[in-house]
Amino acid sequence: MKDSTRAVLGIIAVAVLLVAAALWLGRDAESGGRTVVRLRIWDQSFVTAYRASLDDFQRANPDVEVRITLVPWASYAQKLRLDVAGGIADDLFWTNLYEDYADSGHLMDIGATLGPEAARGWDPQAVTQFTRNGTLWAVPQFVDGGSAVYVNRDLLGQAGVDPGELAGLRWNPDPGQDTFRPVLRRLAAVSTWPYNAANDFQSIALPYLGSAGGQLQRDGRFAFDSPQGRDAYGYTVGLVADRLSPSAADTNTSGDFAKNAFLQGRMALFQSGTFNLATIARNAGFPWGLAMIPEGPAGRVSANNAIGVAGNAATAHPDAVRRVLAWLGSAAGNRYLGLDGNTIPAVVSEQQVYRDYWARRGVDVSPFFDVLRGRTISAGGGPGFPVALQAITPIFDEMYLGRIPVPEALTRAQRAADTAAEQR
Repeated sequence: MKDSTRAVLGIIAVAVLLVAAALWLGRDAESGGRTVVRLRIWDQSFVTAYRASLDDFQRANPDVEVRITLVPWASYAQKLRLDVAGGIADDLFWTNLYEDYADSGHLMDIGATLGPEAARGWDPQAVTQFTRNGTLWAVPQFVDGGSAVYVNRDLLGQAGVDPGELAGLRWNPDPGQDTFRPVLRRLAAVSTWPYNAANDFQSIALPYLGSAGGQLQRDGRFAFDSPQGRDAYGYTVGLVADRLSPSAADTNTSGDFAKNAFLQGRMALFQSGTFNLATIARNAGFPWGLAMIPEGPAGRVSANNAIGVAGNAATAHPDAVRRVLAWLGSAAGNRYLGLDGNTIPAVVSEQQVYRDYWARRGVDVSPFFDVLRGRTISAGGGPGFPVALQAITPIFDEMYLGRIPVPEALTRAQRAADTAAEQR
């Protein structure tokens, strides 16, 4: 045989092997020939619950193996964007800001994949969050619930503040109607910082903006530069200026500063969400509890953000992905996320699992749910939303530092956000 003939045959053999590898993409010897589906998340604390759920799925689906990929939150968004663009993203991935991927055709249509009845048992606000132009683009996994106030009962006792007083507190830009700031002044006598007003989008900005009667967005554009926005941000910036909350020099550079201050017994009231509940329950060395957030001129208003699992439209094994999505959206598959009290399952029938877990530990989590019974505020979204938030953040950081007056900061931030979204 001529050398040239051998070379041609060698090339053909390599090509055949490459085709075979492509056909068997997602299968390997370690998995015993099973189809491998990869799920990408950003939080290590969810690995155990997901592993238990997916092990249960695999017992009923022995031809599929689901592997969890952990990408830390700090790099998650950027890496996902690059991987989706490069065609190497995982088959399934967590998302809360999904619109750019949906509009560019990178996500599976959940209604078409699982059927129109699949969403019937899911949290309605989560379904709304992941629906765009009439199409559902992710399977809701868990919801944050509303914001509440973590209370250091020892500090309240030292200040002579009855915990029952917290239920009736109102914030208001009119000092004559404001009952929240006077209580904070009493708490200032016994704590380094009575409260945690800061540039905190979900736990502070949205509840105050909503309870002032304002909106984050309207008709696809940002709308926080309004009289209501000036009331909301003016009030919280004023709390920082009056040293009733930590300096923005600390909170701008560390999202955990206020939580750590509360755990150290230096902060009396810490407004936050369910995502900090397990940490506080595990680490607080003092009696603590939960209270409703202060009521504003428009009532008590909070956001209820959700995290969902999106299906990669470019997956090499759509049938296996469909089966995994159906399991993760089922009551049996979703309930695992609430068994250890880590988060609130998005399947409504399983949310009692979360309540029961904390009730057994003497924690009444009803403030996280009760605040959502009335009006809520959207946490925003739409094409370019992540880059819009990036444009807002440094301006608001300067506002909380007292370097830019609130009205000017709101105008500049809203203009920057709209421009960034348009130019994404």
